[in-house]
Amino acid sequence: MNGKISFDSNYIAELQQRIAEYEDEVAYKKLFFHFFLQLKSFSFSLIKSKETAEEIVSDIFLDIWIKRKQLCAIEDLKMYLYTAVRNNSLRKLQQNKKATFFSLDEVQVEFASSDENAESILLTQELSHKIDLAIDKLPQRCKLIFKLAKEDKLKYKEIAALLHVSIKTIDSQVATALKKIASVLNISVKKPSSH
Repeated sequence: MNGKISFDSNYIAELQQRIAEYEDEVAYKKLFFHFFLQLKSFSFSLIKSKETAEEIVSDIFLDIWIKRKQLCAIEDLKMYLYTAVRNNSLRKLQQNKKATFFSLDEVQVEFASSDENAESILLTQELSHKIDLAIDKLPQRCKLIFKLAKEDKLKYKEIAALLHVSIKTIDSQVATALKKIASVLNISVKKPSSH
């Protein structure tokens, strides 16, 4: 065992409860550090400013602490955080008059570096590099959806709700990403059979 704690929905709910009921600062810090980088990356993909993305996510977590007594009323904290980041990022864009509409095709997506992901440590550097290149060549919309599904581990229905697209679109974009990555690696991909 590597000593890392699994942040499944039960553990997140436990932290949520500890923050709300006991004002547990340690639980708050664990929650903050678990979500901060992925939420900052998601915000950055929308607003294209690392400083502003950091500010948006920090403000959301500050708000979580200020309103910690109401935290137990939130059913799915992970989805709540992603939705808050999306809404605040889009609001900031409107305030800055940088965009009049939001297009998934214009987002900038950053994946966590391979040394942050324990699974990728098992891959050879060459294979990891090929995968990174293949992902980098994906269209921005496809890359964002693939990142949210595979790296941030959001469910398809959560991504669909977050980005206001259909689950079929999410499925199609993930399949496209996997095919393109597989073709770079010379692997054939078979669509899983529906049961």
